[in-house]
Amino acid sequence: MGLEMETLLQVGAERETAAAAAERAREQQAVEIYPLSRYYFGARDPASPARAETAADRALRLKANFAAHGLRTCVHGVLLVELLGRPHLLLLQARNSSFLLPGGRLRPGEQDVQGLRRKLSSKLSADGHQQEDYGWQIGECIGMCWRSDFESGPFPYLPPNTRAPKECTKMFLIRLPMSRRFIVPRNLKLLAVPLSQIHDNAQVYGPIISGIPNLLSKFSLNVVRD
Repeated sequence: MGLEMETLLQVGAERETAAAAAERAREQQAVEIYPLSRYYFGARDPASPARAETAADRALRLKANFAAHGLRTCVHGVLLVELLGRPHLLLLQARNSSFLLPGGRLRPGEQDVQGLRRKLSSKLSADGHQQEDYGWQIGECIGMCWRSDFESGPFPYLPPNTRAPKECTKMFLIRLPMSRRFIVPRNLKLLAVPLSQIHDNAQVYGPIISGIPNLLSKFSLNVVRD
């Protein structure tokens, strides 16, 4: 009788632990997004002028970087806001053409989260100060893409038989506060684009950005208006 009672108590404790873990998982999967009107958007002079770059120029740059440092790792932030009752993704637009996720290349030996905080501050903060993190709340990595050579496009997986991938791009969910100031260089625009417009639209937004709505499908996006 005593052994049976001990077993029942143990099973009950395990169930409570599993239920608590499931509740924590649900909370982690819920993402609160706030109306676009709660955020301030401004502009500042760029730290350095933007340079036009062709696909061939980029391939040459990647080759030089790989020869010097090996695998190039890029980190980008996925920032969400609400507008007209729909979730929107914040994107940078360069030269009225290409769209970019805020972020960029890691320095040699730099950690993912540390580097992403630096890049977000340099792209979206008032003075572009790269040594401050400005309270960025960086969540989980929601996706990765690999470039197996210098000329090919990114894959959402590491292609088989790839011995020396050239570039790895990681996307992290950024949990925005209720309000924030976004100050971007004047040679860039910060736009809020509906997820429904981005979905499967690689022709306009490229393969990485157009795949983000699929990556967000496991999350519950909760609009907070008050």
